[in-house]
Formats: sequence, C-alpha cells, structure tokens
Amino acid sequence: MRPAPLDWRTDTDFDRMQHVVIVIHLMLVLALIGVVLLQRSEGGGLGIGGGGGGGFMSSRGTANVLTRATAILAALFFVTSLLLSILAGVNRAPTSILGGQGEPAAPSAPGAPPLGGGQGGGLLNQLQGGEPAAPPAPAAPSGPQVPQSR
Repeated sequence: MRPAPLDWRTDTDFDRMQHVVIVIHLMLVLALIGVVLLQRSEGGGLGIGGGGGGGFMSSRGTANVLTRATAILAALFFVTSLLLSILAGVNRAPTSILGGQGEPAAPSAPGAPPLGGGQGGGLLNQLQGGEPAAPPAPAAPSGPQVPQSR
C-alpha cells in the first residue's frame, strides 16, 4: 500500500478566506493613505500647505478624482473591516456569562478569607440578614511605626 500524500493545506476555508481579506484590507489601507497624502492641503492648520504655484495637483478636476477615490477606498475599507469581524466570529462557540459552570475561583492569597468576611453566603446574604458583620481585626505592625501626634 502506498501512503496517502501529505496535504499541505491545513487551514479551513474560513481561515484561507480570512487571509485573503486581510491582504486586500492591507492593500486598501496603503492605497487610502497614499490618496489622502496626495490631496492638496487647505492650508488652515499651521500656515503650511499647498502653495499658489501651478503644477501637477493644481487643477480642480484632480481634486474631485482624489476625493471620489478617497470615498470609494474608505467604503471598501469599511466593508472589509466588517467582513473580517464576521469571519473572526464564524468558528467561535457561543458562551454565557450567566451559566455558572466551572469551579469557583481560588482565593488570591493562601489563607486569606473570602470577600464576604469569612462567614458563609456572601455579602448580599450578610446585608439581608440584618446583623452587621464585625470588621476584621487589624493586623499587627510588621515594622517600625511613625510616631503619631496626639
């Protein structure tokens, strides 16, 4: 028996499609940056920007073409962004924060009392019980203390 040929394609169809859309998205980003940088500045900011001399970018028709190209590229950028977010969530399994599955979290420090003060039931049950819980005793100082004025 001859062994089956190795399949070099291990990604799923969605992963491959996501890679193609990412490449298209990055090309759109670069084109959008280039078109925005080609546009003539209105000269409002710091007194810099397009001078009065004639040249390649001085005609009104070129400005209209660049404005339309910017709008088209921005719309395509928006569409590819939405498509990437949809593709990212295709294989994700839905989860619930209300399910309460799994083990409760371990205390942050070994031997530290739980947040409810050590009594069972938690803070809400203590508040509903009517009796205020006694505050925990302050810990003994571990080093030299600053003198306090009286």
